[in-house]
Amino acid sequence: MIPDNLLIAVLMGGPGSEREVSLASGTAVLKALQAAGCRAVGVDVKSPDFELPEGTGLAYIVIHGTFGEDGQLQQILEDRGVPYTGAGVESSRIAFDKNLAKAKFLAAGVPTPVSEIVDVSDGPRLPSIPVPFVVKPPREGSSVGVTIVKEAAQALSAMEAAAKFGNDVLVESFVEGKELTVGVLDDVAMPIVHIAPRDGFYDMANKYPWLGGGKGSDYYCPADLDEATTRRVQEAALAGHRSLGLEIYSRVDVLLDADGNPFVLEANTIPGMTETSLLPKSAAAHGIDFTALCLKIAALSLELRT
Repeated sequence: MIPDNLLIAVLMGGPGSEREVSLASGTAVLKALQAAGCRAVGVDVKSPDFELPEGTGLAYIVIHGTFGEDGQLQQILEDRGVPYTGAGVESSRIAFDKNLAKAKFLAAGVPTPVSEIVDVSDGPRLPSIPVPFVVKPPREGSSVGVTIVKEAAQALSAMEAAAKFGNDVLVESFVEGKELTVGVLDDVAMPIVHIAPRDGFYDMANKYPWLGGGKGSDYYCPADLDEATTRRVQEAALAGHRSLGLEIYSRVDVLLDADGNPFVLEANTIPGMTETSLLPKSAAAHGIDFTALCLKIAALSLELRT
């Protein structure tokens, strides 16, 4: 339960590359909480020295990507003694770092694509994994800097692009198949969303075509999969969520190959939270509307941290 007099500060924006998306998510959450009768105010976070309203009893984090999902903001709030929503400091840090998350998946036996970490500190170099492969900066959200390499001639430029974000580039074998995502709430895997980009893959432009440059994507929830495949995908997603030690909720991205084998890619600890975002779609198919989802995340977080 959420106390009637609890002041909730909805933290949105942030200094990272996903600021505009975060503002949209934060505004939607704020409106939902206020409509439900909560004392909620919005806080546009632009730097680590942001101010919270006096008497804040819960910080509702809706900052995507760098600073919001990587444990930095969570540590600041813990240092200030303010309870917050979602994953904790350490689990956020691990989930956001694709290299650390990959190690956790492998240790727990979570199905995930074959991968290699390539040290580019002395300049870009090619991985030993053969094409096709996917090049990923390890600590960026929303597919920022991700390149699918299908021909050897593209490989070096893809490594150069990823090297701009860090020296330890993750390279994964390319898995051809359906792009799926699974919402996890209170240790329950909810219905699967099938993502069908209208062009290319599910990069930032196709996730958020309103930012410009993308043709968008179509979404199907629950995904049109047979019962056994649905169960395998949900079990893999839940195993990925648990292997990272995530608290409260996440949205786990999974690829499903032509033989029905799921491959867990990553877990998003602060996924999009507009009414048309994928976690809310998954929750709605589970019987939890957007307002109820926002309230449940707040209530579970208060229970954990107060």
